[in-house]
Amino acid sequence: MIVPMKKATIVVQLKDAESAVKKLRSLGVIHVEHIQEPKSKDISIIADSISAIDEAINILSMFLAKKECKPVNIKKHHDPRQLVKHITDSYKRLDQLQEYSAHLKNAIDQYSGWGDFNPEQINFLAQNGIFVKLYQIPKNQIKNLPKNVLVKTISVFKGMVSVAIVSREKVDINFKEVIPPKMGIKDMHHKVAESMQIIKLIKEELTRHTCHIKFLLDAKESLKKNQLFYETVQGMGLRDNISYLTGYLPFDSVLALSSEAEKEKWGIVINEPSSEDNIPTLIRNPKWISIIKPVFKLLEIMPGYRELDISPLFLIFLSLFFGMIIGDAGYGAVYFLLTFIIHMKFSRKSSDKKVFFLFYLFSGCAIFWGLLTGTVFGQEWFLKAGFKPFVPILNDTKFLQAFCFFLGAFHLTLAHVWCGLRKLPSLTAFADAGWICVLWSAFFIAKTLILSDPFPYFVKSLLIAGVSLVILCTNPQKNIFKTIGEGLGAVALSIMNNFTDVVSYVRLFAVGLAGVAISDTVNSLAAGFGVGAASFFILFLGHTINIVLGPMSVLVHGIRLNVLEFSGHASLSWSGIAYKPFKEE
Repeated sequence: MIVPMKKATIVVQLKDAESAVKKLRSLGVIHVEHIQEPKSKDISIIADSISAIDEAINILSMFLAKKECKPVNIKKHHDPRQLVKHITDSYKRLDQLQEYSAHLKNAIDQYSGWGDFNPEQINFLAQNGIFVKLYQIPKNQIKNLPKNVLVKTISVFKGMVSVAIVSREKVDINFKEVIPPKMGIKDMHHKVAESMQIIKLIKEELTRHTCHIKFLLDAKESLKKNQLFYETVQGMGLRDNISYLTGYLPFDSVLALSSEAEKEKWGIVINEPSSEDNIPTLIRNPKWISIIKPVFKLLEIMPGYRELDISPLFLIFLSLFFGMIIGDAGYGAVYFLLTFIIHMKFSRKSSDKKVFFLFYLFSGCAIFWGLLTGTVFGQEWFLKAGFKPFVPILNDTKFLQAFCFFLGAFHLTLAHVWCGLRKLPSLTAFADAGWICVLWSAFFIAKTLILSDPFPYFVKSLLIAGVSLVILCTNPQKNIFKTIGEGLGAVALSIMNNFTDVVSYVRLFAVGLAGVAISDTVNSLAAGFGVGAASFFILFLGHTINIVLGPMSVLVHGIRLNVLEFSGHASLSWSGIAYKPFKEE
């Protein structure tokens, strides 16, 4: 359930602002709302330091060694700022050396055809009246060169002659001169080797520094705490010599805050949040329901403070959808075993074990549905071996599609029942009753259009009653024409969506059927190779792919039915922000 929140305003003298914020942080119950945008030199410096640490960590992540690095306790010997600067400077030096080496290698490739030479000697000869120039000249033009020059052929390639022209005076040659590099080929090779040696040393050093990533992450967390502290102080409102802070806290934490305020001589006002306040959402549920939290965290969704907490229904129906989509007892057993192994390996390291119990539940649902339909690593071989499904009718295509339509209508009906109960005693609750009639009309229409079932005589009356309730109760007003107008608008926009939403639950049947078909195909291919390595490889690869793709199908289809279809009918926009109390971590 969503915990009721209170809004608190705390007033202190300006000189006591920082000490009050420290006390509030120790108390750890108030979700702070800034009165003004927090700005200060301290905040900017901390933000720059965090950014520098992030850059250093990103650099080190490129040099992680394959062997596990032994952490070193460096807190007493290193300033994180010095370490960060050393890492970033080393990486800049590495980047410069790599760029310089690449430039030299390009120059070596470009001038290697000229052989080795010393540019300083060419300059020395020029100072003494002997000019050496390099050209690339078409072979048939060599005879047209001036007679008073010495032509030395270096190489010939595709009709072009590389020549060195030596003369006692500057000669104008009607060809573009090749400007020699400032360094000879031999010296270039030496510089490249020298640079590569330094590059190797820098990379080795950066690899060693990867042991300090944990230290840098701890330093970053410490800076973030300080940043949050200064942001809270600078975000307080100011008036004359008074500072004040506002925030939200659970109703059952009011006594603790009031006691602290009385002890510290703060001024405090606690009241109900207004409809304009951006109230954070805190959800508390029994343990069996709270295992759905990892899904909400993965999707980064949170109901608004005044919206519904659909955690119980989300958990129940997502578990059912998982079982129907996976639909294989063998696959469920694999998921259960993998979850157990990972749970045993990381149970000591992980304080939050909800995700393990969630997958135990999902795996159990897949096993249960697989046994109901007689599907264990496929269906054909299991049935041919003489095993019977617990509920054979679930393998009837028409029945299963009808069941999916029923499931859709029932699931969405629960959304409107919940919404309607919350609206009582308002007349608008009857609009949800109308939509329930429309949903079940859509169920029977879907069965008639898609499954060719007879159309029940009472559905027309049900649909008329539902539409009438929606038109008259969506927004009842004294002006009947306005009431009917807004009701007609709601019907026009949503009545077709009700039909498509009910039909969309057939995806549970379609995706589950596709998974079984893939399993049976893999088994048939493997059977064609008899008993042997090839058969085993096909079975292992095919079923592994299906096992990996199964949860992805649930993520796409099963979660969609809860987050979009159901939430849309429950008027749930997932617009909430999570309650994050200002506290010591």
